[in-house]
Amino acid sequence: MAELPDVDTMLDTAVRAVGGTRRDGQVAMADAVDTAISEEEHLVVQAGTGTGKSLAYLVPAIRFAMAQETTVVVSTATIALQRQLVERDLPRVAAALTPLLDREPTFAILKGRGNYLCRSRLQTAGEADPDGAELFDAQQLSSLGRQVKRLREWAEETVTGDRDEIVPGVSDLAWRQVSVSSAECVGANTCPFGQECFAEQARADASGADIVVTNHAILAIAAMQGYQLLPDHQVLMIDEAHELVDRVTSVATGVLGERAVNAAAKRAARLCDAEAVERLTEAGEGLALMFGEVDAGRLDHITEGLAGAVSRVRDTAHGCITDIGPASEYEADTAQERRLALSALEEVHDAAARILSSVEPPLPERTDVVWLDKGPKRAPALHVAPLRVGGLLREKLFDERTTVLTSATLALGGSFAPLAAQWGLDQEGRQEAAPASGEGEGDTGGSGEDTGGSGGHRWRGLDVGSPFDHARSGILYVAKHLPQPGRDGLDPGYVTEIAELIEAAGGRTLGLFSSTRGANQAAEELRERLSVPVLCQGEDSTGQLVEKFAEDEQSCLFGTLSLWQGVDVPGPSLQLVIVDRIPFPRPDDPLASARQRAVAASGGNGFMAVAATHAALLLAQGTGRLLRSAEDRGVVAVLDPRLATARYSGFLRSSLPPYWATTDPEVPRGALRRLAERTAVG
Repeated sequence: MAELPDVDTMLDTAVRAVGGTRRDGQVAMADAVDTAISEEEHLVVQAGTGTGKSLAYLVPAIRFAMAQETTVVVSTATIALQRQLVERDLPRVAAALTPLLDREPTFAILKGRGNYLCRSRLQTAGEADPDGAELFDAQQLSSLGRQVKRLREWAEETVTGDRDEIVPGVSDLAWRQVSVSSAECVGANTCPFGQECFAEQARADASGADIVVTNHAILAIAAMQGYQLLPDHQVLMIDEAHELVDRVTSVATGVLGERAVNAAAKRAARLCDAEAVERLTEAGEGLALMFGEVDAGRLDHITEGLAGAVSRVRDTAHGCITDIGPASEYEADTAQERRLALSALEEVHDAAARILSSVEPPLPERTDVVWLDKGPKRAPALHVAPLRVGGLLREKLFDERTTVLTSATLALGGSFAPLAAQWGLDQEGRQEAAPASGEGEGDTGGSGEDTGGSGGHRWRGLDVGSPFDHARSGILYVAKHLPQPGRDGLDPGYVTEIAELIEAAGGRTLGLFSSTRGANQAAEELRERLSVPVLCQGEDSTGQLVEKFAEDEQSCLFGTLSLWQGVDVPGPSLQLVIVDRIPFPRPDDPLASARQRAVAASGGNGFMAVAATHAALLLAQGTGRLLRSAEDRGVVAVLDPRLATARYSGFLRSSLPPYWATTDPEVPRGALRRLAERTAVG
């Protein structure tokens, strides 16, 4: 291949192709990514909203992939960003860069196997479901039948077998009838449909692509379970990196309950000795009985009775696994049935074994956290999750390739150290100067708290700022005069404050609440006091609610966690963001409390390392909903007075976009009224 143009030339070409303009932060990020790749140095880069970070990493990634004739993997946390990259950004960038290159850059999207239709499973779709169909009423089962019929018809016309192509979509229960996980797949060589497999075709397409877009869950599965899910790659781009730890933790969490045991027993029923299956079913029943004797929450010690019940599940599941026999003895016509049964049994067995081994060592030596979750609307179940994931990420990701981690919110308390520690990066991180111009740009490299190397790869941190002038475009109002939030719902003073702010804004409000209870209470009470429409999460799909909110400038939208990070509504429909309280983890959150205790035991500040870091990240994400374009203006109102008075408030506030700050309630109300008047006139 002829010598390629430099990154700046390629970036300018790509930016013009998408109708953008040159941005200093974007150029600085692209140059930093290019340097990190060439020097084999990890890069942590914060790029505020409006920077154009996708192009800033895609262009140097394409350049490296084509120069080295290799693949670069891009991982995201959300389906929305995956679609944006594959359906909008990459096609336009590839087309724009082709005249500068010897050929057109190629790209592919790669999802988990469970996202693709399985032709083998399709043969038995609609038969009695061993995963608990008896739990559903006749109407639900009738709906299931109709959805499976739609899937059969769709299977005749789809080219990719990708679930996301089905419009309207189908329920998870229906999709499970026609899909398998990696653990449930018998393999292309054994499966009679191996040559027609959609998942295998997706992997084949990805193996030759310059850029492969995937998600954090696939990264975690590949790292933990050793599956060859991704093509070989030397460079990894992790967008939405602020979600990496939570996504990896979720994948690494095991669950054990009676429902899972029963499902495994039903799958094994036609393959195992009847007595072995009966023993497993009885073990599941015994486990459920013991759940009634144990309080919900973290379990530092397991009672003798519960330990005995978990042991019986482990042993009886192992008996069924042994009875089914090894994979080498599979007959082709029963391979799928055996693999499904073994997968369910192994999941139950491994979760039980992990729970028992997790509570045996003394507390300081434990690497897992165990808790019992139960409630009025949830089937009781034991959960086991890793206390830390940094070691796993360091060994499986950072030691083996150069990694770029990016997001709009990574520098917490003015430093990358809190998140670098969670990712397992080295203690030593080199600071990198930011561009000379641009609001919010500065040195924020730092060191992590986790020990251990990262395969000889150094890392550096860079904040390229944002093209938005936050101090001139937005106000951060902290309601210092209100009482601290309590546990008994919203204080009447909070409801009054919300009402007055919304009236001043004329609607146009996104309300971010720390609990569903708080969002529902606010919506119910304010509908009686306000004349503007109030939408509340849970009353329709989140996507539909956000669409309605964006279309009606006078409406308000209240909700919880997914709205803190998932709303992108530029323009006059969103001019006020209200946060009811600092989003600390619940004091009884089993995983957060265990991680906090572990940090304290090693001499660190558990509250700051875990609870405050969690809150800072969510606050930064939530308050970042206000300005989504350079023309946006408005107010962020945090009702929790601790953001102005608590000793940790400085850490939290330095994690937020640099809005102009006030505690005077008349300032935001006046600003909102003026903004509403200008918007109405305009």
